Amino acid sequence: MRYRSRVTAPAAVLFGTAAALAAGGAAPAQAAPTAGPGPETLGDPVFPSLGNDGYRVKAYNLDVSYDATTKLVSATVTITLTATQDLTRLSLDALGLNITSATINGLGAARAQVGEKLRLIPANTLPAQTDATVVVKYTVDPRATLAHTAWVPTPDGFATCPQPNSAHTVFPCNDHPSDKADFTFRITVPNGVRGVANGVLTGTETLSGGRTAYSYHSLSPMATELVQITVGDYVVKNRQGPSGLPLRDIVPTARAAALEPSLALTPGQLTWVEQRLGAFPFETYGLLPCNSDDANAFDFTGLETQTLTLYKPGFLLQSEQSIGSHMMHELVHSYFGDMVSPGTWADLWINEGHADYYGLLYRYERGWADSLGLTTMEARMRDTYARGDQWRHDSGPVASPNETNLFDSQRYLGGVLVLYAFQQLVGASTFSTVERAFLDRFRGTSATTDDYIAVASEITGTDQSGFLRDWLYGTKTPRMPGHSDWTVTPVGSSLAAPHSLRGGHRHENSATL
Repeated sequence: MRYRSRVTAPAAVLFGTAAALAAGGAAPAQAAPTAGPGPETLGDPVFPSLGNDGYRVKAYNLDVSYDATTKLVSATVTITLTATQDLTRLSLDALGLNITSATINGLGAARAQVGEKLRLIPANTLPAQTDATVVVKYTVDPRATLAHTAWVPTPDGFATCPQPNSAHTVFPCNDHPSDKADFTFRITVPNGVRGVANGVLTGTETLSGGRTAYSYHSLSPMATELVQITVGDYVVKNRQGPSGLPLRDIVPTARAAALEPSLALTPGQLTWVEQRLGAFPFETYGLLPCNSDDANAFDFTGLETQTLTLYKPGFLLQSEQSIGSHMMHELVHSYFGDMVSPGTWADLWINEGHADYYGLLYRYERGWADSLGLTTMEARMRDTYARGDQWRHDSGPVASPNETNLFDSQRYLGGVLVLYAFQQLVGASTFSTVERAFLDRFRGTSATTDDYIAVASEITGTDQSGFLRDWLYGTKTPRMPGHSDWTVTPVGSSLAAPHSLRGGHRHENSATL
């Protein structure tokens, strides 16, 4: 069965209107549009130039070949898409890729690179509501210097970290989490290293010239920002999770024994999270300690590429008390962020707020002090509450980020504070019901802040839009239910501003570290 991504009414209205305005016209009318180029935007409020309209992707097939001598990658991406309008031109996001050929439905397509857009002109207009197959061949240097990149070069290959807007430095795509698709991969590498991708291994081929091809299939739809392709001297360590869930860790061969204590924590963590959020949503899970401790290799601790969390090996060599909370943060992203992706990047608080919320609960249940020396959720929330107005002043409201402050602590701990306030309002049992209903409703798709508010209102039987919008979009911190004695420190006090790695990746902003 093919899963298809959907955008619910609030996001659909936003995208359609924004796309029309970006194209210089009015909001879409009822009449069918005439044939023309697809808009080069999906109207994302944080990354307005990211993504493209006029079609939706059904599937990607990535055929990647790595040359260990030149360190270069040659690849072919085959994209199956459905036109949503009559298209005389379609665009893909692409940056740093040397395009060598492009076809649409087997016929050569004229092409032009304009900024971070690859424009393709089909030999014949693509009629609305019909499928098309786009094939693009290209080469890429994972070590190239770009304005931004997903590539993580390692001594023996590479890994990828596409979030939020860099998957299109790895392959041409519709690089927005609202357009999820099926993915298959074929990675050809020299003997002595292994090719790995999301999902499950479906085949291994021994080729001439001392090379091996590894094929994978992600059994659930995936956003482009969650793609993982890695090459290196890795060993696969298999184990069993709850209810027989197959777990696979991809581990640097030389460090496999040293990393085993941290890898062995995953089954117990899965049991804990399943008790709160339901059965694990994917076909497998595991950790990928990337084979590089280079301080400049990547500037984050962990990244939730779907079914396979990327980590620096050094982090996982610490004690359970030092790593367990953040491991839970990344595991929770399998539910909030991967299974249910953000409808726009302004909805990132849903991902990061939930990941930190459950990561902190996991920590405090075990009596582990956090980075402030606090040992209860209530104590941490009281501290965060006091900082609320300062954070809103410096980083904007929780659900109103921009590109610069997208990964500030406001999206992490600020998001936790919103969830904590809502839980205090409705009670733990009702809050849990809302959480599970939201996940069930949008399984395999993308969802917006409006979607979360709608589910919260439906489950509680009360319109929660006023309460949640005040917390998510207000410039002042609302009163905390059940805690009338809590106070907010005035703006401009000695409280620290929300931590941010501006211009870089972001997981050091997580309170679970």
